[in-house]
Amino acid sequence: MKNFVEEIKWRGMLQDIMPGTEELLAKGQASAYVGIDPTADSLHIGHLVSIMMLRHFQACGHKPYALVGGATGMIGDPSMKSSERNLLDEETLAHNVSCIRAQLSHFLDFDSGAENSAVLVNNYDWMKDWSFINFIRDIGKHITVNYMMAKDSVKVRLSRDSSVGMSFTEFSYQLLQAYDFLWLYEHEGVHLQMGGSDQWGNITTGVELIRRILGKDDAYAMTCPLIKKADGKKFGKTEKGNIWLDPAKTSPYEFYQFWLNVSDEDAARYIRIFTSLDSETIDSAIAQHETDPGMRSLQKLLAKEVTVMVHGEEEYENAVSASQMLFGKSTSEDLRKLDERTFLQVFSGVPTFDVAREDLPCNILELLAVKTSVYPSKGEARKAVQQGGFSLNKDRVTDIYRDITSEDIVDGKYILVQKGKKNYSIINIK
Repeated sequence: MKNFVEEIKWRGMLQDIMPGTEELLAKGQASAYVGIDPTADSLHIGHLVSIMMLRHFQACGHKPYALVGGATGMIGDPSMKSSERNLLDEETLAHNVSCIRAQLSHFLDFDSGAENSAVLVNNYDWMKDWSFINFIRDIGKHITVNYMMAKDSVKVRLSRDSSVGMSFTEFSYQLLQAYDFLWLYEHEGVHLQMGGSDQWGNITTGVELIRRILGKDDAYAMTCPLIKKADGKKFGKTEKGNIWLDPAKTSPYEFYQFWLNVSDEDAARYIRIFTSLDSETIDSAIAQHETDPGMRSLQKLLAKEVTVMVHGEEEYENAVSASQMLFGKSTSEDLRKLDERTFLQVFSGVPTFDVAREDLPCNILELLAVKTSVYPSKGEARKAVQQGGFSLNKDRVTDIYRDITSEDIVDGKYILVQKGKKNYSIINIK
């Protein structure tokens, strides 16, 4: 078995660790869990750090548990949040849990039958039968309000805006998460909880609850740092919002582009955290990148590894093909492989002209200089076409008598025209 703590240390993924954790892991196969609140029907890359901890944990021979918070998701974790979030109903949560379960299978081995196969649990299964009175009598009495108030996650929230405060619903989250650890300790033999550093208070409350109720002192906590970009801004956010793992929310092309466009400094950190590549491979990749940073070889390797892990090899190849569409040697065949959403993302911001469908077929010069203003005049259009400086749907056109027909339409509504190497326009067929 590989040393898990050493593994995440060199990857830059260790923030806090409770004394005794390394000794627990050194004894042989151990079990650990990470909790995920199903607030949406997809994970986003902000979840990836703790999920990668589970992935590395399993790769080191240990048994990972992914806990999806069907119960705690109804309340909302107040840790470091500025306001209370909307509560979700059971039907929405059940749908979200189902979607997240499918996504986690890209990272963890649930089905091999190996001794350390991953397990997915839902805390709704053990919380649904508790009554409020029984819970606060049997569980709540063991943790004092003073203890809970001392946690940074509570103090930060209360200090931000005392007029808003924190509802009892949110305040109770810490106790519910602590009970999750107690339940998994008792029923599944899970002795370690992991998560982001903002979860340290909640996790250690679970350790304390196990100590107070069971009298056991062999439950442990470990956290990873909250990842920020080199400029100090929040990791995983773009102008359009979160980078989701669901291809319907963030296309594989957008996903690939996110990783491809990170800075050199971030790429060197992220490739350790978000891939399973070994240290020798990563060190070699970083050294190669430093010889010619302009090639962005490190970003390309990072983008490949993460995109293949999340979306598969085929979607990665499609994303690379789409990325080369603007500046690479792409063909008409490559263009027609793009789905409409990716097509519009690749060519976002280029000039667009509307042409009525009934105007086709239409002579190419008429289309370029009369029906649209791709060229200011037929004379300039003629010159560009005859001199080989014009392409239609990535195919060079030199025949000024060519008619543009419905067969030239991509995705049922677009025609891509290109002046020179990089000057694109879209003709939108209405």
